[in-house]
Amino acid sequence: MISDHAFPEAQREGLYRAIHERRDVRAQFLPEPIPPEVLARLLDAAHHAPSVGFMQPWDFLVIDSLAVRERVHRLFQRENAKAAEHYANERGELYRRLKLEGILDSPLNLCITCDRTRGGEHVLGRNSIVETDLFSTCLAVQNLWLAARAEGIGVGWVSILDQHELAEVLGLPEQVYPLAYLCLGYVSEFLEQPELARSGWRQRLPLAELVHGNGWGQPLADDALQEALCEGHKDIER
Repeated sequence: MISDHAFPEAQREGLYRAIHERRDVRAQFLPEPIPPEVLARLLDAAHHAPSVGFMQPWDFLVIDSLAVRERVHRLFQRENAKAAEHYANERGELYRRLKLEGILDSPLNLCITCDRTRGGEHVLGRNSIVETDLFSTCLAVQNLWLAARAEGIGVGWVSILDQHELAEVLGLPEQVYPLAYLCLGYVSEFLEQPELARSGWRQRLPLAELVHGNGWGQPLADDALQEALCEGHKDIER
């Protein structure tokens, strides 16, 4: 059955294509700038993410200053060197070969922040799970990421940064958390596989092994669903 509210088939396929072909881009950036109207569409997509209590805790810092990006890059280099110490032998060699950011390669950086005080002391839906403001901001990141893929723009999330020092570099207020530091730009290609899968660092887990029925570790009661999940695993290399 297809719901009366479902998108037309071509639009559904486009959405699923964006989901499956989204990549964390580090090394394929082109120097061409993102036109303002395109960047505005991406930011608008992010701003239309759902948020707990409709608090909309995000702000967007558009960073095109080379001086600022160089400071952030130095933060990355130091933290990356510390992270590399956790891996030895072949794993360590592989880690050091990985390119894990495009801070200076991309024409634009974007920091998406979370204002943890927005909406007042008591935000509807946030009293039990206070981290839902952070979860909400992650949804804004994903909205932007999928919209960017549809526009042919690559996005890379730089997670190897000291968030407190990053906040100082960007002059953030105390209550504002720098949730996602992103590199944006047009790319020469979107890789067929995620970079870490292609390099042999880690592979995608089979979805059928991650779905439980009514309780942890319990089998699904719906055999047809289990079969569909296993069938879908054939496309795992996408």
